[in-house]
Amino acid sequence: MLRLLLLLSLPLFILDQWSKRWIVEHFELYRDEHEVIPGMFWLHHAANTGVAFGMFNGTKYANYAFGAIAIGALVMITLLYRSNFFVGKLGRLAVALLVSGICGNFLDRLQHGYVVDFLKFDFGFWPFHPWPSFNVADSCVVVAAVCLAVTSFQAQTPSSNQSPPT
Repeated sequence: MLRLLLLLSLPLFILDQWSKRWIVEHFELYRDEHEVIPGMFWLHHAANTGVAFGMFNGTKYANYAFGAIAIGALVMITLLYRSNFFVGKLGRLAVALLVSGICGNFLDRLQHGYVVDFLKFDFGFWPFHPWPSFNVADSCVVVAAVCLAVTSFQAQTPSSNQSPPT
């Protein structure tokens, strides 16, 4: 697992932090926007103190609450990993992606007081009109969730230390 953390989590964390730093340095918060693909994809600088889709954004203690939840999630992931909860390669991939995403957004909360979002898409039809802004860390968490969903449908073989059902 350490190898996966070093080869996947760390590079994604670095990419996330580098891209956010670049956005903060080159885009004024909520003012500048650069259209990358006309009518579909923009780079901009948005602040999110809430969670997915901007829920609870701007509420008084949201940043503190979600920062604490991030720490709790990392502790829970560690405990679950040690109890072999994440099975197979896909499960371990999900852990690596979750660690990267959680750490990336948590560091934003510490550094900026909000999560830096900068990827803005509009596919022109509901529910993708416009899609809420996001970042590399958010992408890691979403892909991890998909991986965990897929692993939940895979058949699991009982481990050697479990007794058969009676």
